[in-house]
Amino acid sequence: MWRVIRAVPDWPQRPADSQNAGQWQAVTINLTPDPSLDDSPTMTPTERRASGSLASIFALRMLGLFLVLPVFALEARKYPGGDDPALIGLAMGIYGLTQGILQIPFGVASDRLGRKRVIIFGLLVFAAGSALAGSADTLHELLIGRALQGAGAVSAAVTALLADLTRDNVRTKAMALVGASIGLMFALSLVMSPLIAAHIGLSGLFVLTALLALAGVAVVLWAVPAEPVKHKDAARGGLRQVLTDPALMRLNLGVFVLHAVQLAMWVAIPAFLVQAGLAKGDHWQIYLPAVLASFVLMGGVFPMERRGYLRGVFLSAIGLIALVQVALLWVSSGAPSITTLAWLLFAFFCGFNVLEATQPSLVSRIAPAASRGAAMGVYNTLQSLGFFAGGWMGGQLVKGYGTQGLFLTCAALMLVWLVVAWPMVAPARTPATFADPSKTP
Repeated sequence: MWRVIRAVPDWPQRPADSQNAGQWQAVTINLTPDPSLDDSPTMTPTERRASGSLASIFALRMLGLFLVLPVFALEARKYPGGDDPALIGLAMGIYGLTQGILQIPFGVASDRLGRKRVIIFGLLVFAAGSALAGSADTLHELLIGRALQGAGAVSAAVTALLADLTRDNVRTKAMALVGASIGLMFALSLVMSPLIAAHIGLSGLFVLTALLALAGVAVVLWAVPAEPVKHKDAARGGLRQVLTDPALMRLNLGVFVLHAVQLAMWVAIPAFLVQAGLAKGDHWQIYLPAVLASFVLMGGVFPMERRGYLRGVFLSAIGLIALVQVALLWVSSGAPSITTLAWLLFAFFCGFNVLEATQPSLVSRIAPAASRGAAMGVYNTLQSLGFFAGGWMGGQLVKGYGTQGLFLTCAALMLVWLVVAWPMVAPARTPATFADPSKTP
């Protein structure tokens, strides 16, 4: 309830001798607070729409990428120049390198030019790279197409827009939806990729990837809620305050370690499953249940966050992945069993999904609003570089020291991260605000 004092002007239709002319009058106006800005842990319709539509953009983009990966190394050998394993590896990994380089520029651009504009541009670049890869006749042309795919680095802008459109107390839930969509696309691609590639080949998969990216553009235009207008008027942020914030840098180190360990693990995990007696084409029977079951347990994170246990959940997830690495170190000294590996992968995905949901949420809450895109750009850059480093490190460690050296290194990295993350303090939630009275009719 607001009480406003306003002047009553001399309206022409009033009698000249009106006693009310030019006088002040007290008027009581009812202003109902915007329900989307209260402290309820339940998402508002706008937040659900934002979370679902932006998660679908991630899903469409990542499905296109993941469909290619299971068959890339085998199909690329059929191209002229495909007899060079180093060139095949470069063509596979160049995507992560160009994406890592361009995440920060795209994130900063989204702070200055608006999120949607940058997302649409990036998806069009990604689609163009996919189409180029689909029309490639040589491995070198395929490499150029993969590099152009990576140049469509929209992850920072998408997550920054999701943070703009959600409140602090539901943001982890929103980020978890994005993480779940990525994990689900990964699991589905393991099942679908060989079947689709058998009919349309690698070039057809790239064309399908381009179409999925264009579908993402349509989602941005017609499904994602309107972007907040604050970007037009807000003070411009910069990289300096992002790079000098200790809390943000701890999270950036964390996402680098997390994805380096994830990729390094998968240098050895497929071989373990084959050694345990599971055929290569049946690995999805372990991956898919482990991913889906871990999503079920994610529901327990949100009430714990509301009760103030976010720090404990976060550190426990790091510790859980460290224990998984120690267990894999022990498994690597003998003959692994399918049951043991299934439980260890389930435990890994439980910790991984918690960190995938909470880390970007924390970055968006710690970073100043004017620098949110830049902060997400740095975060996603370290994520991409973690993928690149993990693949390279995993191969080198297995080659030089075997799987025991690999998992010992992964366990050590997780323990270092646990020590660095220990001083973290969960950020306070931004107080709920209400609609600007001056803009209420």
